[in-house]
Amino acid sequence: MFLQASADAVQAADSVANKLQTTLNTIAGMSVEDAVTYVSKGAISFATDILICVVIYYVGRWIVGYVDRLLNKLFTKRDVEVSIAKFARSVVRAIFYIGIAFAILNQLGIQTTSFLAIFASVGVGVGMAMSGTLQNFAGGVMVLLTRPFKIGDYVQMQGVEGTIKEIRLFNTTINTVDNKMIIVPNGNIVSNIINNFSAEDVRRVDWTFSISYGDDYDTAKATILELLAADERVMKEPAPFVALSQMADSSINIVVRVWTKASDYWGVYFSMNEQVYKIFPTKGLNFPYPHMVVTLPKEN
Repeated sequence: MFLQASADAVQAADSVANKLQTTLNTIAGMSVEDAVTYVSKGAISFATDILICVVIYYVGRWIVGYVDRLLNKLFTKRDVEVSIAKFARSVVRAIFYIGIAFAILNQLGIQTTSFLAIFASVGVGVGMAMSGTLQNFAGGVMVLLTRPFKIGDYVQMQGVEGTIKEIRLFNTTINTVDNKMIIVPNGNIVSNIINNFSAEDVRRVDWTFSISYGDDYDTAKATILELLAADERVMKEPAPFVALSQMADSSINIVVRVWTKASDYWGVYFSMNEQVYKIFPTKGLNFPYPHMVVTLPKEN
């Protein structure tokens, strides 16, 4: 296709050259007076075409500016993501300017069919070469339109966990808790699971605390409830849940579930761990560890 388009363009250029040569031959066979008249008429016609081209250009520019301002107002009113709005406006401007260019070429009598064929061929080639990039671009548009997360959200995706720092058309930047910058292609994001921890205002905090066999479970439960009641960050409704979840090989496991604001999640989690570790021993509660009892038979 590209070779055919190139051949068409060469043919069009040859046609223009032939017309120019024919015109020069015609002028050469005229008298001076007739040649001057012929050139004058041609100059007037050409000047008229140039004037029309100038009018097309400035009118077209005014239309582009008007449409661009209209789109800007529409995107602002609809609260469209800034990146998408800028890209859409730039695409519309480019399409209009290409149309203006072809209108000017047609006014000058230049055939645009070959140019269209070349642009189509180049577009196909570029599209095939940039298939991965175009996939990421499409993913970026979907992310900006559907908004599964926003800047500042704490997310987990693609094996990466951290805070969204920037959302671009081709990739998304994540800052991990140890301040690493991770750049994730948007094409991968839209086709995989996204865990957005900041999407909801409240989160549930889960613990599993273990005590030794023989320790008083009621004392452990009461102690945990007292610690939770003293923490103002823990929500009263839904009420904290404490239950004996498992009688394991070497421990009694107690499951604890409470609700808190998403912003307080880690504070509540770490604070409760520290308090349980300090207070359980004072209540006569022991933290078990795996062990094995070996009994040897007595010799007769």
